[in-house]
Amino acid sequence: MDIFLNRTQVRKTKRGCNMSVIIEKQNENIIVKFDYSPERIKKIKSFKNYTWDSNNKIWILPFNQENINKLKVIFRNEQVRVQFEDNNIFANIIKQVEETLKVKGYSLKTIKSYLNHIKRFSSFINKNIREVTSEDLKVYTLFLLGENKSHTYVNQAISSIKFLCKEVLNKENVNTNVYRPKKENKLPKVLCKEDVVKILKVVKNEKHKTILFLTYSAGLRVSEVVKLRIEDIDSKRMLIHIKQGKGKKDRYTILSEAALIQLRKYYKLEKPEVWLFPGGKQGRYITERSVEKIFENACILSGISKKVSIHVLRHSFATHLLEDGIDLRYIQELLGHSSSKTTEIYTHVSEKSIRNIKSPLDNIVF
Repeated sequence: MDIFLNRTQVRKTKRGCNMSVIIEKQNENIIVKFDYSPERIKKIKSFKNYTWDSNNKIWILPFNQENINKLKVIFRNEQVRVQFEDNNIFANIIKQVEETLKVKGYSLKTIKSYLNHIKRFSSFINKNIREVTSEDLKVYTLFLLGENKSHTYVNQAISSIKFLCKEVLNKENVNTNVYRPKKENKLPKVLCKEDVVKILKVVKNEKHKTILFLTYSAGLRVSEVVKLRIEDIDSKRMLIHIKQGKGKKDRYTILSEAALIQLRKYYKLEKPEVWLFPGGKQGRYITERSVEKIFENACILSGISKKVSIHVLRHSFATHLLEDGIDLRYIQELLGHSSSKTTEIYTHVSEKSIRNIKSPLDNIVF
């Protein structure tokens, strides 16, 4: 049985305290298992007709929809995994989904996201996943929106359920498109050039500095910079070859002269052999989370108070190129965007296009 924990719970678990709550069906009863805590016991005792099995250390409740709904509410903050169908059947379905996603060429990150979405959906509907209906999806979508999940998150959840129904369960009667929330039009966060310089200067570790140099100077995604190989750097043509980026696409992007100088400095010190930025495990590249942490620490040290992720360097790269007068079509190629509409969003955050507009207030003489 899979238990979903948030980061706080994971940290507590590592300290030796198991924070998970397990709920499952056994005959005509609901079995609830958890580590001792007065708060949880108080919650369970709020039910009618509960029983404590001291031998097996479990709480027993009558199996009915009212108890199921109440359990969801009282243990809401603990993200409980509820599984009422045969675990072996469900595990087999999950395996089929994973294999089909791999065959169709989905990335490992997408596969992981889809599987987690399907498991959460299965927990929510509390019935055999093969019996899923359009109404189940509608109720789940409303639940996610009620939990203030982003529209992007909800749309990916719907896409994963659509894949499950169409590709594995062969259920064509489940309408997965009618309940999709409208795509949010959020502007990307961007750093000014001065803040980018602060971040790059404050990093002392040459490997870490090189990673950030390349990420910003070439507009790379974090998933792309970690997978760079030595052979991907073409110093003669001043290009970086990005292989199988997002959407399984290859592309070339620019190699900055300043980044090349920093890269050579790093190479002389570390002498990487295959991966440009090897990780802690033999034969593996550095993890995305490690790079994200490098950037987070750099922001703290440089005094950047704006809440941003490392992806802001890619957004800043595109915006700064636009402000420097580079044609939008070239920026689209460098970023690897399939549609120009994706790249056009940077016109909305470019200072150059906005600061030349004079407010009518400035033309009023007081």
